[in-house]
Amino acid sequence: MVEQIKPQYSLSWISTIAEIPQLAWNELAKPLNTPFLEWEWLNNIETSGSVTPRAGWQPCHLAVWRNSQLIGAAPLYIKGHSYGEFVFDHQWADLSHRLGVEYYPKLLGMTPFTPAVGYRFLIAPGEDEEQITEIMVAAIDNFCDRNRLSGCNFLFVDPDWREMMENLGFQSWLHHGYIWSNNNFNSFDDYLKMFNTNQRKNIKRERKAVTKAGLYTKTYVGEEIPAYLYPEIYRFYSNTCDKFYWGSKYLTRKFFQQLYPNYSDRVLLVVAYTQEDDRNPVGMSFCVHKGDNLYGRYWGCEAEYDCLHFEACYYKPIEWAIENGIKMYDPGAGGRHKKRRGFPATPNHSLHRFYNRRMSQILRNYIGEVNRMEGEEIVAINNNLPFNKQEINFDLN
Repeated sequence: MVEQIKPQYSLSWISTIAEIPQLAWNELAKPLNTPFLEWEWLNNIETSGSVTPRAGWQPCHLAVWRNSQLIGAAPLYIKGHSYGEFVFDHQWADLSHRLGVEYYPKLLGMTPFTPAVGYRFLIAPGEDEEQITEIMVAAIDNFCDRNRLSGCNFLFVDPDWREMMENLGFQSWLHHGYIWSNNNFNSFDDYLKMFNTNQRKNIKRERKAVTKAGLYTKTYVGEEIPAYLYPEIYRFYSNTCDKFYWGSKYLTRKFFQQLYPNYSDRVLLVVAYTQEDDRNPVGMSFCVHKGDNLYGRYWGCEAEYDCLHFEACYYKPIEWAIENGIKMYDPGAGGRHKKRRGFPATPNHSLHRFYNRRMSQILRNYIGEVNRMEGEEIVAINNNLPFNKQEINFDLN
């Protein structure tokens, strides 16, 4: 559907990202820090059958054109549930139900199944960003009204984009993840110096445990990755989902197969082998990198090996990050093990707008208190980290 909004602009709502030329989309996405808004990643999610209307993810992307030139875009999805989002809004859904208000379907802006900060509208360099953003928000409001959608939600948003959207009436909800920062480390030993004596010894013991188990790990990146390893990523991902996260196997085997060769330049693998067999991996972590950012996505192993998870998901990627000038490592969802291994609690935000008057009023009245309690939790976590010095100061606003 194409809408004329001003003589020089037109809007279109599209059901697959493949309807937009890859080069046109990436001219907007490539300058961003995040790799997860690039055409190849989003298209792979769709063409692999990982995101489908039947699965409760209906692609409904917004594009802004000047004549035939793409100048603005937003990956959006109509959701029939809240799974795969990693921002747990079930309390809002429950409140909506008790008020007799339909919570689903809703409109969602994020990269599916990817709790990594960086979502924002894609706007061409040189354009009036505020003007294009206002046009896109107005189009989203009209779309949600016409289609009776309960609200619009943007998750894991770019911090620089958040203020602009708050000025347009979106409410900001505070969360936290666990992020490693490279404090000008020259080596893994430099990283170890940040810990107190007990935790430093513990990390060294955990790394030695992998060797004692008869294993070693190898890092592959980009063109170094053997093609046969890509299907193996799915095997380990699938095993982990089956063992620990029932109902969370969102990505298909085809998704991982299609990473090669179209997205291989962004991929980093940490692969574990036994000392006797350097061909058949027994464990693997799958990461994505762009610029000076590294993102841990999935991991798995075929048997329980002492401390292999820590080595493959934390220590080896950190070692690679230090060697390659990476400044930030986001290891993915969860925090049980991360916070004791150099990943302090780090704030991030989502943005929300409810179209029901009562829901909107409750959100405005109570989100400040919700954010205050979340901020206190972040401070409490970071006051109990095994570091030599507590130098973690985050602006939670």
